[in-house]
Amino acid sequence: MTIYQKILSKKKQKEKMLFALLDPDSENLGSLERKIELIEKSEIDFILVGGSTSWNNNFERFTEKVKSVASKAVIIFPGSAEQISSSADAILFLSLISGKNPKYLIEEQIKAAPILKKTDIEVIPTGYILLDGGRKTTVEFVSGTKPISQDDVEKIKDTAYAAQLLGMKMVYLECGSGARYPVKDEIIKRVKEYIEIPLVVGGGIKDRKEIDSKHRAGADIVVVGNALEDDPTILLEKK
Repeated sequence: MTIYQKILSKKKQKEKMLFALLDPDSENLGSLERKIELIEKSEIDFILVGGSTSWNNNFERFTEKVKSVASKAVIIFPGSAEQISSSADAILFLSLISGKNPKYLIEEQIKAAPILKKTDIEVIPTGYILLDGGRKTTVEFVSGTKPISQDDVEKIKDTAYAAQLLGMKMVYLECGSGARYPVKDEIIKRVKEYIEIPLVVGGGIKDRKEIDSKHRAGADIVVVGNALEDDPTILLEKK
C-alpha cells in the first residue's frame, strides 16, 4: 500500500492524522535523534522534511539522518527542486496555486521532474494555498507571492476546488511558519465541505488544543513544526 493509499484509507475511516515537520534549516542534528525518539512514541503518522528556504546544503544528509533513525515514513515537503532526496519515501509535489509566481506554480516542478524520474520516491501532487496569518512569513518572502486573506472564503474554496479539478491529490492550507494565527476553523470547515480530496492544514499551530480544533473543523491532516521546537514532550503526548 502506498503512502497516499494509507492516507485515503485513514480518511475513509474518519481517522484524523498528524504529521511532524522537521526543517533542516532550523534543526540541530545533535538533538535530532531525541526529537525523533519522541515522535516515534507519539501518535504522529508521518514525518515531513523540508521548508521554505533552500540554502541549506545538507538536505540529503539531513534526510538520510532522519530516515536512519525513524521507523515512520519520511515525506519531503520541498521549498524548491533542490530539496529532493532518494532517502525519503515520498514527496509532496507542491504547486503554490494561491500565487501567480510561475517559479512556484510550474518552473520548480519542471526542474524536479528529471530528478524524480530517476528515483523510486512516491510522488503526491498537492495544491499549496498560502493564507494570511497576520504576519509576513518566510513562504511569502521566498515565493514573492501574497497570501489570500482569510476573509475571502469564496476565493479560498474555489482555489481548493480548482486543485481537485486539476487532478491534485491533496490540498494544503497554510499560514506559513511563524504566523501570528493559524488557518481559521471556519475556513477549514467550508473548504472541507467543498472538496473530496484530503485536506492538510499547517502553520502557526502551537499546541494540542489547536491540533484538536483543526481536526474537529475538518482537517484530515494537521502539520506541526515550530511547536515541536518549543516543547515536544508536551505536544507529542498521546490523547
